Amino acid sequence: MKKELLKGFTMLVLVAVIALSTAVASGQSNNANKLSANIPFEFNVGYKTMPAGEYTVQTVVSAGDALLIKSAAANISALRLSEATSRNKDKRHARLVFNRYGDRYFLAEVWNGVDDIGRQLLKSEEERAVEREFAIASAEREAAHATYQRIEIAAVRR
Repeated sequence: MKKELLKGFTMLVLVAVIALSTAVASGQSNNANKLSANIPFEFNVGYKTMPAGEYTVQTVVSAGDALLIKSAAANISALRLSEATSRNKDKRHARLVFNRYGDRYFLAEVWNGVDDIGRQLLKSEEERAVEREFAIASAEREAAHATYQRIEIAAVRR
């Protein structure tokens, strides 16, 4: 009886140590990819509207598939799936890239400034609808370049 109890306790301690080690290792890798940026405009992440202000962005899944965007001041956060994207220009600085449609901004990409691979956020239905509206409007007008822009905000690795 004592042997079984000791064996069970040893197994429990071993599982706890492995779980703690995994949590610490994933926490360290998340901090290595943590960015901080001051966003001067209101923007959308998926279906959530985020106010202007200071934000941190970090990966939260060990595979790096999700991004956590968190406000420093307002205690607001959003979690969004992303996919890897390679850069097409020779830009090596950490940055957040936004798609701007008129006065609406949507977070589109996150680059840590170290890797050749960035994270591209999946477009929400709301962004796709706005994108379609602007495509129709720009087809009817000559000033198509004024309806859509890519905006880059510098970020700092933390």
